[in-house]
Amino acid sequence: MDENKLLQQKVSSSKRAPLMLLFFFAFGTINMIYFAQKIDTRPQEKRLFNIGEWNSTETTQDNRKGTAGTQENRKGTEKAPKDTCSPQRKFVFIKTHKTGGCTIVNIFQRYAIKHKLSALLPAAGTFFPWHYPPAEEDYIHTPDEQYDVLMNHMRYNKTWLRTKFPADTAYISVLREPSSHLKSAMNYYNLPKLMKIKSKNPVQTFLQDPWKYKDLSEAYFDFCNVTWDGTRNFLSFDLGYPTEGAEDKERARRYISELEADFTLVLLLEHLDESLVLLRRLMCWEVRDVLYDMTPKNNRNYSYKKYVPTAEELANLRLWKAVDYLLYDTFNASLWRKIAAQGPDFYDELHYFKEVKQLVSTHCKMRGKENLKVAASKWSPQFQVDQKLCRGMKAMVPKLLATMRKSMWAATKQQKGRKIVRIQTNILRIIHGRPTHKYRTHRKK
Repeated sequence: MDENKLLQQKVSSSKRAPLMLLFFFAFGTINMIYFAQKIDTRPQEKRLFNIGEWNSTETTQDNRKGTAGTQENRKGTEKAPKDTCSPQRKFVFIKTHKTGGCTIVNIFQRYAIKHKLSALLPAAGTFFPWHYPPAEEDYIHTPDEQYDVLMNHMRYNKTWLRTKFPADTAYISVLREPSSHLKSAMNYYNLPKLMKIKSKNPVQTFLQDPWKYKDLSEAYFDFCNVTWDGTRNFLSFDLGYPTEGAEDKERARRYISELEADFTLVLLLEHLDESLVLLRRLMCWEVRDVLYDMTPKNNRNYSYKKYVPTAEELANLRLWKAVDYLLYDTFNASLWRKIAAQGPDFYDELHYFKEVKQLVSTHCKMRGKENLKVAASKWSPQFQVDQKLCRGMKAMVPKLLATMRKSMWAATKQQKGRKIVRIQTNILRIIHGRPTHKYRTHRKK
């Protein structure tokens, strides 16, 4: 009896075997067809890259520039999303010091080069005089003295800029959390030497009693009659606020309120991706326009870089840098208000942007000869990542500036100007009791 059952089981198993083989064959065939569709076999190109399900069929509210619009599902197509706004191609970026500006300037430089925009450029070097508006010989002139974009170090001066740019120009800048900014400025501008602090952690020493160093931290630039304090309200100074107004809280509030009205957007280094996604929406640009290389530019290491001030030291700093903190807090609140106005769809795009940024940065880092195609999403048409885009994203500011300046010189026939002396160079001159200068040529005489 047991032998008969065993025989029946073997017969039954032998009948199921062909069915199992047929199932696995069919499953394998389906998979081959699926992956064949996903792979782009053309030479010099990688497959289309779809990131998750970022192509919702739901109609979304587009809050760019206060206009309402819809964006349709365009999964797997090369068509751009529908949009009611037009790209903003007139902008001024006030590049503040020690705020990650080189990464952001690269974005604006690439955009200006791509769209052949007329840039207001320094006639030599990489920045304008930071203490007052550029003199006639400090920048390259267009025939009509009108420009599309500016993106170099320059102290904000509303009156002068309004004479060079049309009324609909977008004004943009970037800020950094003040305590982090102080550490970077301390290192870069030799401020411990200026204040005669010799400890291993000059930031800690300084924050124990900032007022003790007031007479030493203020640097007087005799060639232009300007006082500058790199420890106090450096960010506010870059945006046009005078050093002498450090104790005038009401004046500071009025001035920062004016800045909030003047600027389309002030980015925050600590929330760079959120800032750039918002920038893309407000400027009606494409996702590829605001991508950046994730390798830090101008990154420096120093012994007190990771120092975390105590609660008491931070309280001292808030009083010492009261204007900078008011500035940062104001635009921090402004950033999140503007993001909230975009609706929940903003965070879907933010997630998408971070994944695309990572993908593109990794692709460019590999330096392969193949191109990468990023599939269309509800926020972006399909685009290709080629060697040209990778080189542009990795390029340092001076290299792209040279490309832009060459084009401007060819159009205007203007001759090369004189280079401006860097702030840190003049600081060293002050430390050694020497006069400060505007142009490098002065130092050679």
